[in-house]
Amino acid sequence: MKVLAMAVVALALSGTAAHAADPRYPNWPCTQAKVPEISLAAVWAGPALDDAETKWKNDAKITALVAKLSARKTPMDEAEKSVKDFLAASSADKTNNAKLLFAGLFDTLNAQRSQVMNGLERVSRKQREAADKIREEAIQLQALQGATPRDEAKVEALGNELIWKTRIFEDRNKVVRFVCEVPTTIDQRLFALGRVIQQEME
Repeated sequence: MKVLAMAVVALALSGTAAHAADPRYPNWPCTQAKVPEISLAAVWAGPALDDAETKWKNDAKITALVAKLSARKTPMDEAEKSVKDFLAASSADKTNNAKLLFAGLFDTLNAQRSQVMNGLERVSRKQREAADKIREEAIQLQALQGATPRDEAKVEALGNELIWKTRIFEDRNKVVRFVCEVPTTIDQRLFALGRVIQQEME
């Protein structure tokens, strides 16, 4: 009975993972709405980026700084200081360097975000398949438990397998809930750094 209870818990959890709030994205497992891409207008009120959108990759200093700033392990206060120091040293090229820097951040963080979101949807599909399998095996276990004569070895083997699969399922759901916060964190980083860049240009 304990095994069946665990399976029921897993299936209840699967309901939250499997039924997306937005029918356009059936595999999106998060309570947060899925926004496939950050729009430039939502995070940048500075001058038009023009060719900076493609040219930022040609500047070694910019690409190195973008890599540092876009890494989630870089604390925000350190990232903001790096932006200020870089632009303070840019003198006459400040506006151009600011546009290159933001263009690089916009590209890089949008790509990071897409990667995380695609991963979440892959896991969501696997979770749905796992829930179906747990449901099937819970029904099989019920049948074995009610059989006469009862095969205790089979009941125990299937029961143990269900416990294992249910634990894996629950652990993955916990990870999904944690990772669901990452796209929002990326949005906030891009918005905050964009604001600092614009302030330094003024």
